[in-house]
Amino acid sequence: MDTFEIPIKTEGVFLALGAESAGNFSVYCGGLIYFSEDFGDLFEEANFEKYAGELKRFLKNEKMEPGIILYDMHPLFRTTGLANELAKKYGAKAVPVQHHLAHVYSAVGDQLRHDPDFPLPASFMGVACDGTGLGTDGKIWGGEMFKISNSKFLISNKNTSAKIERVGHLENQTLLGGEMAIKEPARMLISILGKCLPKEEVFLQIKKYYSQNEFELLWNQCRQNFNCLETSSAGRVLDAVSILLGFVGNKRGYKHEAIDLLEKNSTKPYAGLKPKIEISESIILNTTYLFEYLIKNINKDKKRLAATAQLYIAEGLCEIIQNLEPKTQNLKPTYFAGGVANNGIVSSHLESRGVYISKKIPRGDAGISVGQLFYHLLANPRD
Repeated sequence: MDTFEIPIKTEGVFLALGAESAGNFSVYCGGLIYFSEDFGDLFEEANFEKYAGELKRFLKNEKMEPGIILYDMHPLFRTTGLANELAKKYGAKAVPVQHHLAHVYSAVGDQLRHDPDFPLPASFMGVACDGTGLGTDGKIWGGEMFKISNSKFLISNKNTSAKIERVGHLENQTLLGGEMAIKEPARMLISILGKCLPKEEVFLQIKKYYSQNEFELLWNQCRQNFNCLETSSAGRVLDAVSILLGFVGNKRGYKHEAIDLLEKNSTKPYAGLKPKIEISESIILNTTYLFEYLIKNINKDKKRLAATAQLYIAEGLCEIIQNLEPKTQNLKPTYFAGGVANNGIVSSHLESRGVYISKKIPRGDAGISVGQLFYHLLANPRD
């Protein structure tokens, strides 16, 4: 159990149960955060038993009985059921936290851990890019931009909730077959290319993975929107880039495999591809445009195209912030987290523009529980 002090003192014990795919828990008590190990994917029964067992042992200490229990808002996560059980047991209040806001606040918390004297700004931008997280609109998010204002100053006595706005995101694409599109990235490729190419040309790009009959079924399923979900996920877009360029097969060997291989096979990016930004109710980075470019240049150096695609995402995120804050070239204060923050090409570009990325707290789902705590400590009113 890792323990570290933070410059926030408030009464009460807060328990954060984290997410699902990298399960851990965190507890705030008296200015200290207790941060458990990563127990792995809690969908696996053995992992969940270890997680629940360690949590039970930790909570045997009467001083650690929680008054607030924080959990991911996804209703089907095992931690959601556990949160309700523990709330009844301890007479605590169960509070859901949106997945990507927890990612953002994990980076905010990391800066406070890294520099306890850092004057936390009342207003800042937050960027969260990963594979999957339930959004407040019921869609699958994963390429999100938030504007957060009226957050608590560490030196003030404000007791009001922060104002949090989702001001931008990646273009919504289709998860063809829902979670099957995570296991088979060629499904994402079909749905994205189907926006910009005729059916015959889409088949040419994926025929090594599906027969003509299989493709026809998938194509019709996508057109009929049957068992499909919308997603703004940066992870799924990069999965599709990786399989289009031939760096990964159509069966996921491990989490992040497609993105890992995309980065490992990247060299020098091509110049000249500018992010296509669209403004409606929010600011949207057009990712279909990226695939139009890749198809047009598919016979060029694949390793350079790989770097170009990742840089397109990074520059697009910066462009969204720039649209919101047009007077500054330095993007401070902005915080970036989520699994894609582990991608060296994306993260190094954002860091070069002044964006803060976690140094100690995990950037992916293993940092969610700490992010849930900081969200409650800094964005919500005291209970």
